[in-house]
Amino acid sequence: MKKSALILFAISCLAGTANGQITIPKEYLPTIHGTIRSKYELQTTTGEERFQVRNARVSLDGKVLPSIAYKAEIDLSDEGSIKMLDAYVRYLSEKDWNITMGQMRVPFTIDAHRSPHQQYFANRSFIAKQVGNVRDVGATASYTLEKGLPLILEGGFFNGSGLTKQKVWHNTLNYSAKLQLMPVKEWNLTLSTQKIHPDQTSIYMYDIGTYYEISNFHLEFEYLYKTYANNSFKDVHAFDTFANYDMMLKKGPFKKISFLARYDSMGDHSDGIANDQGNLYITDYSRKRLTGGVTLSFGKAFQADLRLNYEKYFYDQLSLAKESEQDKLVVEMMVRF
Repeated sequence: MKKSALILFAISCLAGTANGQITIPKEYLPTIHGTIRSKYELQTTTGEERFQVRNARVSLDGKVLPSIAYKAEIDLSDEGSIKMLDAYVRYLSEKDWNITMGQMRVPFTIDAHRSPHQQYFANRSFIAKQVGNVRDVGATASYTLEKGLPLILEGGFFNGSGLTKQKVWHNTLNYSAKLQLMPVKEWNLTLSTQKIHPDQTSIYMYDIGTYYEISNFHLEFEYLYKTYANNSFKDVHAFDTFANYDMMLKKGPFKKISFLARYDSMGDHSDGIANDQGNLYITDYSRKRLTGGVTLSFGKAFQADLRLNYEKYFYDQLSLAKESEQDKLVVEMMVRF
């Protein structure tokens, strides 16, 4: 759904009250996009099961001038909660750079920067969910070079206090920077770094990731290193590597079937929020995971997908596992409009 009927109706009403006609260039009409992810999960270790609407995102974006763009995105059901996600304005230069100010996904890592409809698996990697997942309020600049050695360079400064504490004043701001290099069309190499200060302790993260696409394969590897100031918590190492193979289909309701396999891991992790004694503590215990599955695509990639995954977790002690971080079968239906 590319145009909002409600917006068009409102425009027509305004035109009527003015006893005239309002002509809005087509390129300035807002566009509406959305992502709905509904899933069923069965924990094979406990026999417990549940249905869940993981995302019901709706976004409005467009331009008001050739050089001024905007986006507003809200998730009406992020595991049952309503969350405001993106809300920013962007200046677009006539050349290859732009400036963005507002609330947004921080430019950092490969997998954490993917939107829900672009994910290959039903559940995100540890890097994307626990270790490197940051959305904040700030300003960024981006530069794109298409000739010679193609690259995209992004960087910016952010509050660091999250999305709901925007009135807080800061002595220093957080920063994030991300460089994507494309030596050849099929190969992406991403380097990124970030500093956050969620509570009393500064945290520094460094990430290197790469993916290569050849024939019908997508091969990807990513490593994230996280260190806490003043040795307030031990360093965290997180890995994510996966392979995806697409097989096109000529008959039936599906256009494509994708076969996927992933290995990811993370060490004992703290989110950086101190306890009542002022100390950091483990919020996510060390674990490893193997994920296998298939994705059945009704149309083009990441448009309407049925994802079938099985996740096998490995802990030093099973008692350390969170309720939702155990062996599970996941069936997810994703629609992007």
